[in-house]
Amino acid sequence: MSELMSEGVTLMILGMGFVFSFLVVLIFATTAMSKVVVKFFPEPEPVTPAPVAPTPTSGGGVDPQLLAVLKAAVKEHRSRQK
Repeated sequence: MSELMSEGVTLMILGMGFVFSFLVVLIFATTAMSKVVVKFFPEPEPVTPAPVAPTPTSGGGVDPQLLAVLKAAVKEHRSRQK
């Protein structure tokens, strides 16, 4: 192998080694930063409201006046379509 070719291979191996080393350090640094952020700034637990079950007397949670208006609107629309 010529001297120029061996220098090129050496330079390639060194370059790839530096890139690999940098990526390994980057992985450890981001993992450490993530653990620090989670430790000192934990994400609050989401509060889920309890589901409200509709009762038979409440009309399923729908305002009776709104229900009457909707029924009238549907009736009017259907009468115009015929």
